[in-house]
Amino acid sequence: MGRFVAGEAQALDNALGEALSEIGREIDGMRIPSLAGVVLGGGYGRGEGGARGELKVQSSKFEVESPKSHGVCRLSNDLDFFAITREGASDADAAAVAKALEPLSRSWSEKLGIDVDFTGRTPWRLRHDQERLMVQELIHGYVDVVGATGESLFAGIERREPSELPWMEAARLLMNRGMGLLFAMAGKDADFVNRNINKCILGAGDAFLISRGLYRWRALERADACEAHGRGRLYRAAVDWKFRPSDGPVCDWETARERWLDAKSDVTAAVDGEGFHRSLRSAARWVVRRRTLGEAATFGMDPVVRVLERVARCVESRSTIPPSLRRDWEVFN
Repeated sequence: MGRFVAGEAQALDNALGEALSEIGREIDGMRIPSLAGVVLGGGYGRGEGGARGELKVQSSKFEVESPKSHGVCRLSNDLDFFAITREGASDADAAAVAKALEPLSRSWSEKLGIDVDFTGRTPWRLRHDQERLMVQELIHGYVDVVGATGESLFAGIERREPSELPWMEAARLLMNRGMGLLFAMAGKDADFVNRNINKCILGAGDAFLISRGLYRWRALERADACEAHGRGRLYRAAVDWKFRPSDGPVCDWETARERWLDAKSDVTAAVDGEGFHRSLRSAARWVVRRRTLGEAATFGMDPVVRVLERVARCVESRSTIPPSLRRDWEVFN
């Protein structure tokens, strides 16, 4: 395994290291007042980034000779950077930092041939969301890019065991992967469809593991855990696809749909209705953020669960996404 890229792609791994150094220097030269530091998260931050092999002419240092394919190997996943503000900054300050980094995002997306994203976060927001899967995966696997190190940026955030992730993260995963599956149903771009099908298989397996306290931080360990519970073959194929994407999907859309629906049933059974009880607090959260009561059938349930239930109905019926559901998802994902 390389530092950034999974498997044998050392030259590409080295090229990405050089790119991160250049990105860090460019950010440092911008002198953004409220920015404390930037780290690389996501798959490449955990050493699990993908590389796509292609038989084509090498055109840049980010397309390097692949010893296995005798062709060219290039980056295949998004680069997910987290720009952390100084202590005491507001969410508006974090949004301003992300805005300031947009020109860098555009220029490096063009250079690397993948999406380069900068997400702004305050230390307070990270601590507030410390039970979220996104935050825990970030603090368990990242690369320092510029400014204060992650050790300093993430001070005060409790590192949890993967088995301690709350069931709500399983529901959130299913909500997001279900939406991706619905987007893929009407998608015209083959790569977009294939990626969302693959994410659906991974998300269904991850949701199952989270709901039973079996989640692991490493993808291959999650594949082992899925296999131990009779769910590993397709999940492992999806992990392999994530590391080395191919032109074809890991499975067809209908198979992904069936896996998602099975996972939804598994998670619902595992939490034994815990997330489906009703409360005034949940109702208030929905009304405040959506300015509407929403569906009567799910009124008072946690907002993520309410959106998940609507997504499930669309997946079951193979329906297109209503505009109101898309807006609900955008607010609560």
